[in-house]
Amino acid sequence: MIKISLVTKCPNCGHRMDVVSLRCPVCGTGVTGQFVLDEFFNLSEDQMKFVKVFLKHKGNLSEVQKEFDISYPTARNRLNEIVSTLGYDVEDERENEKDILEKLKNGEIDVSSAISMLKGEKDEGSQKI
Repeated sequence: MIKISLVTKCPNCGHRMDVVSLRCPVCGTGVTGQFVLDEFFNLSEDQMKFVKVFLKHKGNLSEVQKEFDISYPTARNRLNEIVSTLGYDVEDERENEKDILEKLKNGEIDVSSAISMLKGEKDEGSQKI
């Protein structure tokens, strides 16, 4: 049996397709109705591949970047696109970078903390008092 991915977008107009029928491959029992697809079905094939690699590496974007041979910012941007496609808000990282640099300028954090924060590390432990 050939495995075919679920078609989620209309090949004619591009709108989301509705699932209206399911069938058991063993006994043949069928069910019809209107079935809701999870948000993951909104992801493109490339996005789903990225998610699988991301999970394989337990969320380590550095390893994902190496496997796809892309830069870390590109990997982060692809992850942000996926998060957005799933319906979640994505923090504007450029604004966050401005906030970090402003804290550094105002002496609220030291240089090593700013570097760690800009690299995406969440530890803000070495703030200046």
